[in-house]
Amino acid sequence: MKLAIRSLLFIAAALPQATRLAAQNVVTDWNTIASSTIVAHGGNGPGVSSVWFAYESIAIYDAINSIHREFKPFYYDGRCSRDASEEAAAIAAAHRVLVYYFPLQQAALDASYYASLAKLTAPSHAKTEGVRVGEASAQALISARVGDGLLADVPYQPGSGPGVWQPTPPGFLPAATPWLGQMRPFTLRSASQFLPPGPTKLSGEEWAANYNVTRLLGDKTSSVRTAGQTEIGLFWTENTSQQYARVFNYLVQNYRLDLMDSARMMAMLWTGAADSIIGCYNAKYTYNFWRPVTAIQAGGGGNPELSADPAWTPLGITPNHPEYPAAHVCISSGVSHMVESFFGTPEVHVVIDSLAFTDSVHTHTFENTGDWLDEVSWARVVAGFHFLHSVEDGAKLGESVAQHVTRTSFRREHHE
Repeated sequence: MKLAIRSLLFIAAALPQATRLAAQNVVTDWNTIASSTIVAHGGNGPGVSSVWFAYESIAIYDAINSIHREFKPFYYDGRCSRDASEEAAAIAAAHRVLVYYFPLQQAALDASYYASLAKLTAPSHAKTEGVRVGEASAQALISARVGDGLLADVPYQPGSGPGVWQPTPPGFLPAATPWLGQMRPFTLRSASQFLPPGPTKLSGEEWAANYNVTRLLGDKTSSVRTAGQTEIGLFWTENTSQQYARVFNYLVQNYRLDLMDSARMMAMLWTGAADSIIGCYNAKYTYNFWRPVTAIQAGGGGNPELSADPAWTPLGITPNHPEYPAAHVCISSGVSHMVESFFGTPEVHVVIDSLAFTDSVHTHTFENTGDWLDEVSWARVVAGFHFLHSVEDGAKLGESVAQHVTRTSFRREHHE
């Protein structure tokens, strides 16, 4: 994907509306519960949230897979009776993981747990065996992730000068979650396995071109950005994990996936999202590149082709972490490429809604995963958050992670 080739011509027409679909099975039910636990009540940010989603979805996958034994286990390699309830296994695994990581929400999680089990029609012994294997799967994940760097105290001191990230207006908040880039990934050898080459040089022509595209399109009062482009820029400012939790549920229902396939797809997507953001944050805090609002107000770092615009303000509120590479694009590239891999084609019907607006719920529909990724990439430019080089390298990083996850994990036991 070379976004610069398309320049300012990307399509921003109004996209068709679609009604949100309700969850269909316990995997999607608990994906929704996880979203409430991790984001709505847990208060976790867009990228970092995917780590907890990965914990929960891997435990569910391993629990159900231990009954079917169709695919490679991730952490839990136990076996159980084939008449165990896979629904009970999924419920118990999700509940145990979420209670472990969010103990202050145990009362609400317990209520959801008992309500979920009460709906099952499986025989008592099948439910009991399912709960046992779900608990075992959850414990295997918890044990495997001990010391993985979650919420570790990683000090970070912002720098100064041209090209260096500094806290941005309006809140001038400190850098978010520098520990994420040092965390042990799920499938990668290290967080730096797919480290991109770095931002453009401030003295080069590519930097000047990148600078001017974001300066023109991403300005809050831009006269060249269309209404459709403005809508797209704002559409993708909802918490990414919260938004994608609904997308994944939609895919399960629209394609009528059974419980095993639902669990496998969720685990693939959330694990890939987590490894993409871990690799992305490792790069962010390796290069510490400045945001457009800092660069444009300062004049581009001394490049003689560029002029300062001290009043320049981005369309959206700039996230509080370094610019390069674009985090949303890292995740969206990883996720969209894994959706393509799971279904065996980029021609996948995807409906995505956004709660980022006060007037209504906005909905976009895609028939190709590449179009979905392209829109996210342009959205980060027109929102005033990123430069083209950053979204291009973020897309490459996410694609590399997706290929790695697909090649190494969640495969059939006797894959040829």
